[in-house]
Amino acid sequence: MKTSIIALAACLAASPAVAQDQAPADTNTARPDDIIVTATPTTQQATAAIDRTPGGVEVVSDTAFKNTPVQHIKDILGYVPGVITQPRMGDDARVSVRGSGLSRAYGARGISLLLDGVPMNTADGLVDFFEVDPSAYRYVEVFKGGNALRYGANALGGAINLVTPTGRDASPLDARLDVGSFGYVKGQASTGGVSGALDYFATVSAQRIDGYRDHSDGDAIRGSMNVGYRISPNVETRFYLTGASTNQRIPGEVSKASALGNPRAANPAWVDQDQQRNVDSVRISNKTTVRLDQTVLEFGAFYNWRHVDHPIYQYLDYTVDDYGGFLRAVDDRNLGGLRNRLIVGVNLHNGTMDTEQFVNRPGAVKGALTQSMADKSRNLSVYAEDSLYVQPNLALIAGVQYLHATRDRRDRIGTGSGRQSYDLWSPKVGVLWDVQPDVQLFANVSRSAEVPSYDAGIFSSPTADMKAQRATTYEIGTRGRSGVIGWDVSLYRSEIRNELQCLTLFPWAPCTTINADRTVHQGIEAGLNADIPLSASGGSLALTAAYTYSDFFFDDDAIYGNNRIPGVPKHYLRAEMLYKHPTGFYAGPNVEWAPGHYFADNANTLTVDPYALLNLKAGFDLGERWSFYVEGRNLTDKRYISTVAIAGTAGPTSEIFNPGTGRAVYGGVRFRW
Repeated sequence: MKTSIIALAACLAASPAVAQDQAPADTNTARPDDIIVTATPTTQQATAAIDRTPGGVEVVSDTAFKNTPVQHIKDILGYVPGVITQPRMGDDARVSVRGSGLSRAYGARGISLLLDGVPMNTADGLVDFFEVDPSAYRYVEVFKGGNALRYGANALGGAINLVTPTGRDASPLDARLDVGSFGYVKGQASTGGVSGALDYFATVSAQRIDGYRDHSDGDAIRGSMNVGYRISPNVETRFYLTGASTNQRIPGEVSKASALGNPRAANPAWVDQDQQRNVDSVRISNKTTVRLDQTVLEFGAFYNWRHVDHPIYQYLDYTVDDYGGFLRAVDDRNLGGLRNRLIVGVNLHNGTMDTEQFVNRPGAVKGALTQSMADKSRNLSVYAEDSLYVQPNLALIAGVQYLHATRDRRDRIGTGSGRQSYDLWSPKVGVLWDVQPDVQLFANVSRSAEVPSYDAGIFSSPTADMKAQRATTYEIGTRGRSGVIGWDVSLYRSEIRNELQCLTLFPWAPCTTINADRTVHQGIEAGLNADIPLSASGGSLALTAAYTYSDFFFDDDAIYGNNRIPGVPKHYLRAEMLYKHPTGFYAGPNVEWAPGHYFADNANTLTVDPYALLNLKAGFDLGERWSFYVEGRNLTDKRYISTVAIAGTAGPTSEIFNPGTGRAVYGGVRFRW
């Protein structure tokens, strides 16, 4: 049923807008949302800059997730409306923004993941979240849909930028230890400092987990560092180095009856093959920032290396070598008495994936070689966005991105070689109105484009013709603060052609990608926060809520008609009520609620049951030296489905379900000096 999202606009929502500036008479006067000459702006600067976007965006500060187990990306994004994070096992989770990559049983599509503005995706577009260390970041930027043009990203789900601290905003020592249910142990320590024009930051973490399910144990070591040097008051360069080694056993999808009746059991076939995902990665990059009067330049280069040892239905062994560069200019000045902010940039992202595939003998032993190939990806994008302030508080925005992409496979032992190229234009127009200093209204229309990744099977046969996914998205919304209440609401409708769906045909094989004809993703992203004083002594009640309404359906599809698009609940709510005492003590419950059934297959024959999870946390944090927390999750031990490997048509015995984690308790201690 094509429900109008406009009719549901009564829902209210989340993060407060930062008070915006008006165009000053003197163009040399710094504005709050200018890019300061530093490779890593502060959280306040990042929020001021991102709120110049005429669409759904958010900055998540580390204060929102540091006093949690910070086990995976859901601990960061859990209260961002419009973002659905569905854990699978260990650190792995499916992340979907506005329905991006919903059918993926592994990896993620339709989201550009950035680390300090540098791509973490492979050159063909695939990304895994298990490399993310949630305890390592100062803040996280979320750009939904076409609002990610600031970084030249142009996917249906937008972009997520993970920003690490620098020596200029880090403690000399920040250490923590977390322990919890199912053998979870994690330690992390960081240091940072400044010496004249030089600053540095380094962090390292190690963790292991036995896992809620059988055959889901894993461990990880992750580290990162950056070193910056201010060559002059207007020039800074910064070098980044990150490394990670993750090892994770995979319990596998099971039937719905097994997932709910015996949620801790693994799929026996996965156990017999000892299916695993073991990844080592190194990322090196540099970013230099230069101010030239009213223009700020950012330019840099990066190299990403990954080795994946991956015994699954067959034994995959592959290496990824990605490299690229970027140039971005922001010019903010008065033109003819009107403020004008122009952003232009170019991104280059190339890479090679060298893969060998073997028979996986019982116990994860390499057998005979079955495939050997080299996959090369080339991506060149050019983008521009201009904001003209026709009034000091009213900006008209127009932008465009051009993407040239090629995919070239050389099959060394078979007939699967081939080459495809894509040339895609994606325009955008919008308006941003500062109704009051703390209240904004915005609207935009944007196009997005996504090129298939190699695992989509674009060269699976000589006649394969996998098309790029295209979407036109319409969006309106508001963000702001009035007194103690802050909100952020977006209503959107994406009309999609050739949506890339990766459907699970057999439980033992990877999904097979198809182009759906016409689909629609529309919904509401609504958040609310409030900090209500309770007494003159400083006690308060903090309320946070994030509601996501997802109305996704096929549009007169030849096979599926107007069926619902599976994989995500139509209504999803995260809400927390936290009492805060001036001594630093805090405590309160939070809930995760997915009311109503949703489908597990395109044919809409098999459903996922509704669920509600009750959680409780408490702690003590004065913002100095020591802090402690304890957190209980799923306290009622609710049995539920966390994520589904989407099928075209599923039956009662289809092994496509991952059960959610049962009752768990975590605790941690943090020391800062």
